[in-house]
Amino acid sequence: MERIFRMLNCLLLLLALPLVSALKFDIHAVQHHEAAKHERCIRNFVAKDQLVVVTAIIDGHRGDGQTLNIHIRDAMGNDYGRPKDVYGENRYAFTSHADSAFDVCFQNVLSGQHAVMNPSRHVELDIDIGADAKDWSAIQAGEKLKPVEAELRRIEEVVAEVVAEMDYLRTREQKLRDTNESTNERVKWFAFSTMGMLVGLGAWQVVYLRAYFRSKHLI
Repeated sequence: MERIFRMLNCLLLLLALPLVSALKFDIHAVQHHEAAKHERCIRNFVAKDQLVVVTAIIDGHRGDGQTLNIHIRDAMGNDYGRPKDVYGENRYAFTSHADSAFDVCFQNVLSGQHAVMNPSRHVELDIDIGADAKDWSAIQAGEKLKPVEAELRRIEEVVAEVVAEMDYLRTREQKLRDTNESTNERVKWFAFSTMGMLVGLGAWQVVYLRAYFRSKHLI
């Protein structure tokens, strides 16, 4: 039954893939000292040793008074690129170094004096990961595959990635459950030891006070 549900989830994901489109947004130009504060970042998650292709289509041109810079990095501190003064269509490919979230960040800096009200650049961003990042046209031509064979092979790799992701999530859930059980066990024994110390301290105070009052002939 679990295997059937897994296959149904994979098929639903595959049906949803064609609906995914590139992310489009505008980023306004600011002074250089304010660029870090107005940085625009898009975050995604990637498994270790997966191919990632970042495609950014940016309008404008060099010398229009704006300088758009891109920084691609992950949460583990790995740096995958810092292209400067980007415009037009650009593609950046890298292989992830760890299971981690990664950010594609944009900064638009004013670089000249132009009488333009609210200068900005329009960005169209597309991020492909794993099987989607491969050039299947080149693979089809290189291995002399039929279009249907190439598409089936792509779907097979996508399904394998989904299954691997589900296994990874299950492993993480097991680790979290083990951590919670271990924490609960430690808290329980800490509570017992605290109660024992309090009871022992109370008993010692009673014995001490009785001995004190007897020495003063009060009891």
